[in-house]
Amino acid sequence: MVLAHILNATKTMSFLTFVIAAAVLAITPGPGIAYVVARTVACGRAEGLASCFGTGIGGMLHVLASALGLSLIVAQSALAFNLVKYLGAAYLLYMGIRLLLRKDQALSFEPVASQGAHRAFLEGIVVEAFNVKTALFFLAFLPQFVSPGEPLIPQLVLLGSICVALNTLVDVVAVFAAARLLKSGVARAARARLLTKASGITMLGLGAYLALARREA
Repeated sequence: MVLAHILNATKTMSFLTFVIAAAVLAITPGPGIAYVVARTVACGRAEGLASCFGTGIGGMLHVLASALGLSLIVAQSALAFNLVKYLGAAYLLYMGIRLLLRKDQALSFEPVASQGAHRAFLEGIVVEAFNVKTALFFLAFLPQFVSPGEPLIPQLVLLGSICVALNTLVDVVAVFAAARLLKSGVARAARARLLTKASGITMLGLGAYLALARREA
């Protein structure tokens, strides 16, 4: 009973760590937010929202691909899966360092031509589906919070779905707040710098914690 309680507490802490990290990363300004805000400003809220849901579906494609790929790895070798986890932790450290060293924190809004909500939705799927950085992130991030001893695909799909839901929620909020975000370039840059620094520190802390944490067989 005591051992089961400790294991459950460990899993709860791991899940809370995941949610906190995923939330911090979701609110960090990046290309995704810049894309939906640019489309909102140029083409209106409807296209902005359509883009949000399109990128969300594109993100889910990455989640499913990561779940299937990682399940094949762990089916071959638990050692190989643990190696993936170590490499993932190293990748998170690398991302954290890059975020902290980034010089220009301001979001750049590229001109976007109006094409209708349906086209914006499909374009959002394509843009996110072919985003290699998203694929690498899920491969690095998701394995840190699963137990190879339990069914892997449901765990990966659940965690990945939470990440996509948080990212989409933030994108939707950005669309509704697009006019306010663009009022002051100085204030926007200051907020972007703060959020990016917080994300970088989170990445470093998470990567270090996961690299040093005991791996499950």
